[in-house]
This record gives sequence, structure tokens and C-alpha cells, in this order.
Amino acid sequence: MATRMDLDGRPVKPMTICMIGAGGFIGSHLCEKLMAETPHKVLALDVYSDKIKHLLEPDSLPWAGRIVFHRLNIKHDSRLEGLIKMADLTINLAAICTPADYNTRPLDTIYSNFIDALPVVKYCSENNKRLIHFSTCEVYGKTIGSFLPKDSPLRKDPAYYVLKEDTSPCIFGSIEKQRWSYACAKQLIERLIYAEGAENGLDFTIVRPFNWIGPRMDFIPGIDGPSEGVPRVLACFSNNLLRREPLKLVDGGESQRTFVYIKDAIEAVLLMIENPDRANGHIFNVGNPNNEVTVRQLAEMMTKVYAKVSGEPSLESPTIDVSSKEFYGEGYDDSDKRIPDMTIINRQLGRLEPQDNALGLA
Repeated sequence: MATRMDLDGRPVKPMTICMIGAGGFIGSHLCEKLMAETPHKVLALDVYSDKIKHLLEPDSLPWAGRIVFHRLNIKHDSRLEGLIKMADLTINLAAICTPADYNTRPLDTIYSNFIDALPVVKYCSENNKRLIHFSTCEVYGKTIGSFLPKDSPLRKDPAYYVLKEDTSPCIFGSIEKQRWSYACAKQLIERLIYAEGAENGLDFTIVRPFNWIGPRMDFIPGIDGPSEGVPRVLACFSNNLLRREPLKLVDGGESQRTFVYIKDAIEAVLLMIENPDRANGHIFNVGNPNNEVTVRQLAEMMTKVYAKVSGEPSLESPTIDVSSKEFYGEGYDDSDKRIPDMTIINRQLGRLEPQDNALGLA
């Protein structure tokens, strides 16, 4: 394997990475990338290994020995600090991050995303280990524009809805809207990491993913996951299409999202891993501002693609409107738009060019 160079033309030294949540959607793709393209070692920590099984067996794989799986729950495992000490870098991907859980399991959501992450930050800080922490675009909450009158021309001004790491406020709904339990816990752990950097010199990078999509992202209820539970929007729609049911549009499907394909997003993460001088101390949005659709448009797009692939005609009424209360339960709320400003990441890590065909690939 040729020596890898960083963005400043210096050789990248092979490192050991402690990856918490390595068995999840993002972790599995990041492990694949690290095994296929770099000499780095991965200590893969998770409760499940199904999504990375293909990287762990058989022993004859070209990267055998460079990835070692440790089955553990960071909540209560005394091995955690030792594994962080063994590594040069810790990447924390562990989280409850399914929207259906935020208002139905708010306590689990807050504990998982704040309390359980505390020891990870503490061990990295105390042992002078670098941390890449995965947060979420949900920390921004609602846009300023969403509070303007519906017919205000200011709603079209990007200053009121494009989300910037260093200037956009984090605006959440009232305490009764428990959907914001996730965003609030994620924001607080970000503030704690930032404070550790300022007061104790922790080397950190915070990643805010904007709707990363791709294989292994989610489950289809009753097929490759529990029959109960509500997955994210792409899996929900796929499930409806497979069962020939109308796609449910929550509150009319008016929310807008920008999607980015997982492989494009992982490119950015690898740059953060291998360019600490450029990445440390920064919060990075990672998304594709040019790939925006409403949830209704996404439903129409997926209906067309599915009809083409399956050869089955679309239903006469392919979508139905449902209220958020009916779909998610009491205490749900939503953000209107999520468009990342990419100025900081493009300045620090070179211009990222995510493909605009992420939805087609999905």
C-alpha cells in the first residue's frame, strides 16, 4: 500500500483508532473505507457486529488483524478506558438516533446521547487522546425563517435558513415537545467537548451529519429488523412500497431535507482522521446543500423508482397524509429545513464535491 499523504503533503503515520459504534450504519462504512484504503488499525466497539461481519471473517481477508471487534456496551464496561488508551484517536458514533424514539423514549434518548458519552470525553481528555465526536444536524433545531410570517419575502433569504456552525442559533421547541430531547442532549455534549478543548486542551472534531443515506442505514420492519418500531423516512417508504401500502406523509410531507450518499460523506470523515492539524477544534457540517427535496417529493421519487424496478404499477393513491401525533405520538415537533453551510469544511479540508444523485442511488 502506497504511503498516504495528508493535505499538506506530509506522510500519514499508521494509527490505531478506537471506534465506538463501529457496528452501525456509519461505522460499518467507515470501517470498510479504513480497511480497503489505509494502513490504520481499528478497535471496533459495539453491542452488535452484523453490519461488519464481512470485515471480520474469514481470517484470510487482506486486512485480517487490523480490525478487532470488542463486544461491549459503553454504559457499563470497565474495558472502555483501556481501549481508548490503546488508541491514537477515538471516534464516537454511539447514539440513539431514530426520530420515532425521541418523544416516546426521551429518557433513554437523553441518557444515550449525553450521559453515556460523558466517560468517552473524560477518558480522551484525561489521557490526551484525540476525539472525533459524531453529533447531528438536529442541534440546530428550527430555522429562524420558520418563525417568519408564511408570506414574508425574508423566508427566501439564505441568512434565515442556511445553517452555519459558528453563527446559527440552536432553536428548540417547548419542553412539552419531547422530540427535542435528542437535539438538546447532543447540543449539551457538544458544549461539554468544546469546553474540554478550551479548558483542558482536548483535541476534538465534531461532525454534524445532514441526512446521510445508503446501504445498511435502517431496517424494514419484520424483514431485517423488529416488526414493531418506526424506522427513518427512506426505510418507512421502502416498507410501504414493498407491502403495496400508500406512503404516509407526516403533516403533509412539507418538511425539506438535504440528503447525501454515505460514500461521499465518509470521504470527508477520512480527511478529518488524517488531517488533525486542519480538523482539530472545528465543528463540521457534512451534507449536500444542493440535494434538497420535500418529504412529499421524496415519496413521489421513490414511488416512480420502485414502479420501474419492480415492474408493478403504482397504487391509485400512492400517498396519504397523517398527523405527526398519529404517526409519532404525543410531543412530536419538527424542523422545517436543513441546509448545511459548507464554508468551514471546504476551507479546512478542501472543496468537497458530493454527488447530486444520492436519491437515485438510494
